[in-house]
Amino acid sequence: MKPSKMIGGDYSLELNNIFHTGQVEPASCFQRLFGSVQTGLILKDITLEVRAGEVMAILGSKGSGKRALLEVIARRSKGLSRGQILLDGRPLTQAMFNQCCAYVGHRADLVPSLSVQQTLHYAANLSIGSQVSGYVKDSRVRQVLADLALSQVARHSVEALTEGEYRRLVIGTQLVKDPVLLLLDEPTAGLDPLTTYLVVSMVSSHAKRRGRAVILTMEKPRSDVFPFLERVAYLCLGDLVYAGPTRMMLDYFRAVGFPCPEMENPLMYYLCLSTVDRRSRERFVESNAQIVALVEKFKMEGAPYRKSSAMSVLLGSPPSDHQPNSHPYPYSAQGSSTTQIGMTLYQRQFASTFGCSWQALFYLSARLIAMPIAFLLIWMFYRDIKDYQTTFMSRSGLLLTCITTTYLTSIFTTAYTFAPHRTRYYQENQDGTYNGPLFLVSYFTFSLPLAFLTVFGSSAILHHLMKFDDWTELSLFAAVLLSCYLFAEQLVVAVMAVSRNPYNTSVFCIYIISVMIVLGSGMLRSYRGMSEWLSWVTYAMQTRYVGAYLTAQAFDGRQQYTGLPQSAAQNCSIPAAEPFACRYPDGASYVNERYPATVADPQINLVASFVFPVAAAVFNVLLYVAPLPSYVKAKFRE
Repeated sequence: MKPSKMIGGDYSLELNNIFHTGQVEPASCFQRLFGSVQTGLILKDITLEVRAGEVMAILGSKGSGKRALLEVIARRSKGLSRGQILLDGRPLTQAMFNQCCAYVGHRADLVPSLSVQQTLHYAANLSIGSQVSGYVKDSRVRQVLADLALSQVARHSVEALTEGEYRRLVIGTQLVKDPVLLLLDEPTAGLDPLTTYLVVSMVSSHAKRRGRAVILTMEKPRSDVFPFLERVAYLCLGDLVYAGPTRMMLDYFRAVGFPCPEMENPLMYYLCLSTVDRRSRERFVESNAQIVALVEKFKMEGAPYRKSSAMSVLLGSPPSDHQPNSHPYPYSAQGSSTTQIGMTLYQRQFASTFGCSWQALFYLSARLIAMPIAFLLIWMFYRDIKDYQTTFMSRSGLLLTCITTTYLTSIFTTAYTFAPHRTRYYQENQDGTYNGPLFLVSYFTFSLPLAFLTVFGSSAILHHLMKFDDWTELSLFAAVLLSCYLFAEQLVVAVMAVSRNPYNTSVFCIYIISVMIVLGSGMLRSYRGMSEWLSWVTYAMQTRYVGAYLTAQAFDGRQQYTGLPQSAAQNCSIPAAEPFACRYPDGASYVNERYPATVADPQINLVASFVFPVAAAVFNVLLYVAPLPSYVKAKFRE
């Protein structure tokens, strides 16, 4: 079906007899996991309409069902819904909503190291189809910057914005695709009066100029936004108290016996009228009975106010003619190719790391500088190792430190650089922009070269300290450390699929890696003294293969470790030498003491070291495809 045949210029959104059942009380993790969440009727027989070029405000106190109504319209609600939602006379499906409409949640996280203009630029490339030229996309970005008064801060980083500028930018990421229907969940919550006025006026201007419908929720509406609202709906515990034109609201409530006092804010006055008073039992009973009466009154007498056509007759003006294609169709309906989206995600990763903001500098330092600095400290600590019998333990400690540092650097770097993109993915994925595998492929494609550079650069610092004969040995040493870095990265990515906090994720991953190092590396505990069942467990640990390979590479077959003295004054070849202090005649004897022959096979260990990050990457792709519980993903969206 072509876009031009789907929605006309003078379209409308109609809700007919909407009922919705969902969660009514907070639930524990176990209740959510086993499906024992208490549910109830949240929306009750909601019927209303909003037309192109109009702004409708849904007003109600906390718990009245405002957000649930938006989620039902956006086809994102969890629970049972029934009723009819029509956009331009056609049933509004989730695919149609993602293609033509937009939803701005109460909280949205943007990539902090990007500039305002970059944020809108990448939002346009992700949501606007490849059939639209780059010039048109850039023009659309400039238009949104001007419409939302963000041109002056276009080059500022997202982290430097005020709350009002940040909120307008979040709205701009959806306006850039010019949706025919825009849903805004509490867009003015926590803003000062002037910023609230600016946000509502800008949204209203966009709706009228572009001929778009806007529905927003508000908990405490101010009187100065009254002129910008063509329609208003009052909700109380899921019931409609009033829904219709704002300019007819005063007449309706006056007709039912509730005129608004002079010098009062009518929006707030009737919101208080539609709210249950819980300050005392008597007031609760009285206000509840009053609201029930108002709901029943509107069900009987509110039909002319709900629909635009009926309201036009009531006001003495004919309904507007339906004019197909009188407004531009949403750019997002053109469709984007997988290649375009993947390239855009890669470019956004690149811009967020190599930008000019302090946050970008932190990301770049974590990816390219942190590990070389740590290895430089290791070199300074171990540079005076003498070639005595103690060098076996000292160099084994050097290897253990290198492995541990590689794991820890990767964990902290990934936890803090992946987090903003992961959160952004969960929010954009809900819009149907792209899927998990494409997101991970673009992230790994960007991350892999940087991991290669930082690991090989760090390994080069220890080239002389490790006494490598040539660059081939250094390359193999760096390659094994790279496998550790990539595995730790994949581990963090897997944990962050369900964990929001980077610090908690880092601590959890460090626990896992610590167990792997203690049990599997063979550097803290010899395999020859390990029980058989524990030895079998280590087959599932990457450190088993990494530790065995690096130890064999460092000691096995090297002439410089043959016949080492006990100390400068004590030679191990004389009879007075202590057997325990001189128990390693060469490097091979040390390797054989730590690892059996079945463990120390270098080729198997080298290949197995890379099997772990590859298997973890495949697991992550499946994890980000799997339908995780909704309450897990909700952590990143609410």
